[in-house]
Amino acid sequence: MKNFILILVAFVLLACQNSSEKLTKIFDLPKKLKEVSGIVYTEKDNLFWVLEDSGNPSVIYGLDTQEGKIQRKLAITEARNGDWEDITKDVAGNLYIGDFGNNGNKRKDLCIYKIDKNALDKDETIPSYKVSFSYPEQKEFPPKKSELFFDAESFFEYKGNFYLFTKNRSKGYDGTVFVYKIPNVAGNHQALLIGKFKTCDNYRHCVITSAAISPDASKIVFLAHDKVFLFENYKEGDFLNGTQTELKLNNFSQKEAICFKDNKTLIIAEEKGNLSKANVYEITLEKLKSVP
Repeated sequence: MKNFILILVAFVLLACQNSSEKLTKIFDLPKKLKEVSGIVYTEKDNLFWVLEDSGNPSVIYGLDTQEGKIQRKLAITEARNGDWEDITKDVAGNLYIGDFGNNGNKRKDLCIYKIDKNALDKDETIPSYKVSFSYPEQKEFPPKKSELFFDAESFFEYKGNFYLFTKNRSKGYDGTVFVYKIPNVAGNHQALLIGKFKTCDNYRHCVITSAAISPDASKIVFLAHDKVFLFENYKEGDFLNGTQTELKLNNFSQKEAICFKDNKTLIIAEEKGNLSKANVYEITLEKLKSVP
């Protein structure tokens, strides 16, 4: 009888755990990819393209979508990995690497590299062009600790412009995210501050690490370590005036990369932890909204 009760309790606990589970693990990242900071899906070749941040080679990797094995390795020459923090694409399938990680708010060489879609089956390539930018609001390098607003890990491309979302590192963190617009044109540009929004005042749980826009441009997602912030129901291009919803993942880890696989499905990647592997997960927006 005692054993039966123990089994019953274990079954109930397992059922409760599964009922709150949202993320479906699809594969472990290859062991060599310990610090994936961006991910994007290319439908043409059915690959997830990933990159790593500072201290890693200037290389992007094409992973198969079933097992995560490296199918392509593309070295980006003439493009130093200062701190690559996100990767995105345009509607034509060209990729863009965001070299704008700026932990100390000291950098003056922030940029975005365009990688031509026709180069994705090669072993190495040079960027088609480089989009350099600066924040006109930043006057000191670094600013005061209460004004460390100029790091970023998140962006996407939409109709000839990049939309970049800052990672607030200020003392007295309040969850404010600044939104900048940068033209997708080679050369030097000043980023245009077009708005801001707030997540929450808990840095550990609400700092933004990646962003993505759906293929039909009807939804935007922002990734934190244990949640996703969803924006939808906005007028075209006016992203901040839509509905903002916080959706918990019920899973805390150093999640650093998010993308849409289609209009309904999200892909999320995390960095390797001290005691855990780096995983890639899948979840539908429907499930994300439905499970508490």
